[in-house]
Amino acid sequence: MDYKSSGVNIDSGNEAVELIKPAVKSTHTAEVLSNIGGFAAGFEFAKDNYEQPILVSATDGVGTKLMLAIQTGQYESIGIDCVAMSVNDLICMGADPLFFLDYIACHQINPQEMKTIVSGVADGCRQAGCALIGGEMAEMNAMYKKGDFDIAGFCVGVVDKPKIIDGSTIKQGDYIYALPSSGCHSNGYSLVRKILDETSIDQKAVLPELLTPTTIYVDQINQLKRDYTIKGIANITGGGIVENLIRILPDNSQAKIAISSIKVPNIFKVLQKFGNIKQQEMFRVFNMGVGMIVVSDSKITSTDCYLIGQIETGQKGVILE
Repeated sequence: MDYKSSGVNIDSGNEAVELIKPAVKSTHTAEVLSNIGGFAAGFEFAKDNYEQPILVSATDGVGTKLMLAIQTGQYESIGIDCVAMSVNDLICMGADPLFFLDYIACHQINPQEMKTIVSGVADGCRQAGCALIGGEMAEMNAMYKKGDFDIAGFCVGVVDKPKIIDGSTIKQGDYIYALPSSGCHSNGYSLVRKILDETSIDQKAVLPELLTPTTIYVDQINQLKRDYTIKGIANITGGGIVENLIRILPDNSQAKIAISSIKVPNIFKVLQKFGNIKQQEMFRVFNMGVGMIVVSDSKITSTDCYLIGQIETGQKGVILE
């Protein structure tokens, strides 16, 4: 007996590590204190740039969107999704992403596929302005079916304590703005796959849109923080606008949003039509074109976002009308 006959090919793992090194190194700055292949990674951030530096962390995966990537053999954007799902949560506190780690578990390591996936992770890290400083590729043929894999990410950032954005100062009269999504992002794909499997929808027509990577909002949020007073930020993921926006509302603050003001991408209209889905369910499952929400007392004129509602006094909650 040997390890290879039990389903683990150490040589393939080593080859994959060599193939991903250029992509990983492309995200590194002088703050990274480790080399690829070490046991752990160090990161020295400029703490003197902060009055009271607070570390912020987030972790997430990509969900069953992976199944569409596996089905089509298109792995280029999955790594971007992985970064986006963690980074977009982290920046809701006003934090700057510092570094990212990924974890990939699979039936069998295919070095070229791993290179494509991790190159996407590196692309996402460059978009987010953070370093990919570590990760893990685990080959577990007894755990995963042939061709299957899963990916998760972990991000750490920093925010100055006086500049934490937590929604606590939101009050009546504040404006609610939407940052457009690039489509379904990485949520609602169990329902998406049901529609693909059980209806006459044209899969070839919609798959490119369904595999469009999640938008990473670091640059847009940084610009808004520089130019305006931002009181709250909500990442619109599973649960839609209602269940995510309410997480940042203080007591006695009611968010009223005009559904007619939301710019809904066509992909959602197609999914709703073929799935015969009620509007309420669509807004609960999907972002419906709103990838991120910011709340401000300023009238924002940025072309990247648009007004969808306002804060009123009332029972804490979100009303779509």
